[in-house]
Amino acid sequence: MSVNLTAGAIEALFNECPVENPVLQVMNIREYPPGKQGHTRYRLKLSDGVRSLSCFLLASQLNHLKEAELLEPNCVCMLKKTISSYLAKKRVLVVLDMDVLQTAADVGGKIGNPAQLTDKTADQQEAHRSTSSSDEIPGPSGYDTRSSCENSGIKSSLMKSSWKGSPVKGPGMPPPMKASPVKGPGMPPPMQASPVKAFGMASPVKRSGMPSPMPASPSPGPSQSPTKLTPIDDLNPYVSNWTVRARVTNKSDVCNWSNSRGEGKLFSFEVMDESGEIRITAFNSEVDKFFSLVEQNKVYLISKCSVKLPIKRFTSLKNDYEITLGANSRIVPCDDDHDVPTVHYDFVPISQLEAKDPESIINVIGVCEEAGEVSLITTKAGKPLFKRALELTDASGKTVTLTLWGDKAQRFDASCHPVVAVKGARVSAFGGRSLSAPFSSTLMVNPDIPEAFELRAWYNQVGHGLCSQSLTEVRSPNGEFRTNWKSLSDVKTEQLGHDGKAYYFSSVATVVYACKENALYRACPAGSCYKKVQERDDGRYHCDKCGKDYPVFKYRFMLSVNLADFGDNMWATCFQETAETLLGLNAEQLGHLKDTDEDAFNEVFQKVYFSSHIFRNRVKLEMYNDECRMRVTVMDVLPLDHRQYSRRLLNSVRALARDN
Repeated sequence: MSVNLTAGAIEALFNECPVENPVLQVMNIREYPPGKQGHTRYRLKLSDGVRSLSCFLLASQLNHLKEAELLEPNCVCMLKKTISSYLAKKRVLVVLDMDVLQTAADVGGKIGNPAQLTDKTADQQEAHRSTSSSDEIPGPSGYDTRSSCENSGIKSSLMKSSWKGSPVKGPGMPPPMKASPVKGPGMPPPMQASPVKAFGMASPVKRSGMPSPMPASPSPGPSQSPTKLTPIDDLNPYVSNWTVRARVTNKSDVCNWSNSRGEGKLFSFEVMDESGEIRITAFNSEVDKFFSLVEQNKVYLISKCSVKLPIKRFTSLKNDYEITLGANSRIVPCDDDHDVPTVHYDFVPISQLEAKDPESIINVIGVCEEAGEVSLITTKAGKPLFKRALELTDASGKTVTLTLWGDKAQRFDASCHPVVAVKGARVSAFGGRSLSAPFSSTLMVNPDIPEAFELRAWYNQVGHGLCSQSLTEVRSPNGEFRTNWKSLSDVKTEQLGHDGKAYYFSSVATVVYACKENALYRACPAGSCYKKVQERDDGRYHCDKCGKDYPVFKYRFMLSVNLADFGDNMWATCFQETAETLLGLNAEQLGHLKDTDEDAFNEVFQKVYFSSHIFRNRVKLEMYNDECRMRVTVMDVLPLDHRQYSRRLLNSVRALARDN
């Protein structure tokens, strides 16, 4: 398939004339060594079949195209987003987004016979001399900008600026023009009625792209917007001298950090305008300077900051960059906020948390059904830290545990089941799915937003009486488990654990059989070694793992039980603690009965048969002797409270009635 190059696109791009998705051919790629940020940079020479230009710089986020050998000489690509910048005082066009349309092998060679943009034929030089007296901007090496833009069918806003000739012509200057003052190289024209300036002398100037000279006026006050604002969506490391006007949507607390490189403090906040959102971080001295100034939901003018690639695990914003404040950064309150959008929360329903990757950052809202007590723990660094666990539920009929840390844990008021919204919560795979509110997140209690009012109305009318299914398998403050209730038939029909990941569920089941013959095994008596030992001829017991012989052994449980409920049955394995809970005595006691009193040994199992319990189980598909087997392990055995069980069944019946 042949691809047509966009003729005239090279000249238009260099002269900053708008071109929509130009199709160009890569002529050459030059690699530059990694810079301060450790990224290799690539300089491209591109051609439109007529002209070629070698000042294109590939953005570091597109390096994968070169590393995957998709971007190579003679391939054809489409430029989707570029920006003009300067590198070491040289003009470059940074390619921020592009697609490779055809590989070099498909193209087969160079398309056309392109000439360098600065190369001039005799006709072009004559055309330049004939048009240089008009009010146009000279292009590279004197090439006529108007001609290039008109030939490509593109108009440029740069045509608004004008350059005028001079009766005295210095080196590299355009030809003279009648009744025009002297003009030196690179000098703009003086204002009307100004005296003639000698070559190289200063004069009131009018440069390309600069505003016209006007009487001096006071600079705008702190609450006024500047004449030129940059949208957040246009920010990238190659844009300089920008100012954004944005509203603060999220502000974190001050966090102290310490590592091998030293210690310090930081805080971050998120801002948004009509084009998008971005995260801003301040460190050390900038924390003292800006933390008290920045207030949530206020609008500010922000400038003189650095833009860099973000660490994705610390932000949920859909932006490829973040801002870091520096010593010269400016944040000025702005009263002109009528067209700056207010906060928008993209809340994730609790039922969809299982589909989110661990460590991802999300926004969530729910009703606090229960809150644990504030506890004090010690971090790995040896520092004390307050912790508090909340149980959140929403209209999806699911609950999840949210952990608060530090001041958030101490300040939280759980009275009257408040609506809790968290912006920037981190998803964890601990105990199934759980949430954590790190220091960078924002916790809002009963926020004044439509989602909170809708959730409050749902909970007051329906939600308070439901027995929701929890996504988190952790202990509640009263010591009971928040369970994912499943019937045994649900485990099989839903093929839980077949994806190679362990799945935790709880069920009410009855023990119908237990393999008493293999309920115990002789284990190594060493402290943490549970390997099976072999009896030697001399009466000693050998452990292959420890490589030692012992005079005695100790009994350990590995009890296989068959569990059944109203719909199905399954085999499960109970190890030491769970088997002791189920049978009511430890392994040594049961082993003694096995060796001395067989009738008492059998009686222990007879008492267990047809007893019902709450079993918390772990299910996973595992390989054993080259066969895939579903392995179910009992993690805990709890007594069955028939009143609570009946109440949960009634809630399930009501939910089915509403659905039908």
